[in-house]
Amino acid sequence: MTPGARAAAAIGVLDRVLAGEAAEKALTNWGRASRFAGSGDRAAVRDLVYDALRQRRSAAALGGGETGRGLVLGLMRASGQEALFSGEGHAPAPPAASEAGRAPVGAEVLDLPDWLVPELERSLGERLAPVAEALRARAPVFLRVKLARGTLVGAQAALAGEGILTRPHPLADTSLEVVEGARRVQASEAYRTGLVELQDASSQAVVAALPLAEGMRVLDHCAGGGGKTLAMAARAKLRLWAHDAAPRRMADLPERAQRAGVKVTLTERPEASAPYDLALVDAPCSGSGSWRRDPEGKWRLTPARLAELVGIQAAILDRVAPMVAPGGWLGYATCSLLRVENGDQAQAFLERHPGWRLEAERSFTPLEGGDGFHLALFRRS
Repeated sequence: MTPGARAAAAIGVLDRVLAGEAAEKALTNWGRASRFAGSGDRAAVRDLVYDALRQRRSAAALGGGETGRGLVLGLMRASGQEALFSGEGHAPAPPAASEAGRAPVGAEVLDLPDWLVPELERSLGERLAPVAEALRARAPVFLRVKLARGTLVGAQAALAGEGILTRPHPLADTSLEVVEGARRVQASEAYRTGLVELQDASSQAVVAALPLAEGMRVLDHCAGGGGKTLAMAARAKLRLWAHDAAPRRMADLPERAQRAGVKVTLTERPEASAPYDLALVDAPCSGSGSWRRDPEGKWRLTPARLAELVGIQAAILDRVAPMVAPGGWLGYATCSLLRVENGDQAQAFLERHPGWRLEAERSFTPLEGGDGFHLALFRRS
């Protein structure tokens, strides 16, 4: 496919996304219907679609409208590639006079919803503009090295042998950032044999900050796919339980745990195995810290949904707190940049639970390289 044909394909996919179809589904359907497209073509179209979603407001302004054509035209104008709209072969038709576009203004420049800017300003202060700029770009690919199976240097060498170049990342002592060959990772021997796992560097840093010790009874209450469960297991020999409100999210965890040589007990009722020495609540949240990876989430979030999430977070913390043994720890984490989900939520927990104290709190933003994350670490009296 020519660059122009790839742009036209991205326009078609984006029109389906703007009509309500999930981006992954729309891309999959396009790929199945476009057998002529090679792997490079599919990757290029995917990148265009996700870049357009990350930069949806500014691209729409530059391209003259919030349509698939407008978004791709805006991207091309921003990067000096408007000539791709030539009408030649399978390329999009040249821009009409009505598609002159304009410079983005206000929150369009930041590619953020208007309603969320005041909360982000309260949360980030002077970092708002650079963080918003970071969220407009593709996220790096990070790997977690299982130090029980090898060293960072050894993992780098093994990956390099398969054309995957990496460098250590300062956020975590287990973290490698992929700088070349990211699309080869999941087919690599290092990945298949469990030497490395895909995991964001900030997520690894959250686990590294937990007070883990040999023999601890640990609950991962919102386990999902189990990334943090396994990361905790890699740091100490623990007795591990994993729970999720939607058990199907943990469907792959037993196989992943077996590959890692770790025993994890899945439980639908974590109260039955309490008390725990440490409980980790990686709570449902806005996902604002990971909008580089899920740009659709930026535009789906509403004030009502944010308020609902804050209520869910508080309810989970109230449920888990009694499961922690006296002197035990509760880690509250979100992949959110919003104070209402982070510092405010931590303070509200302390006000409801006077038998707890806040021992540590740390925020990460994409400016440090990984996703936006927040960790509040409480200890029970």
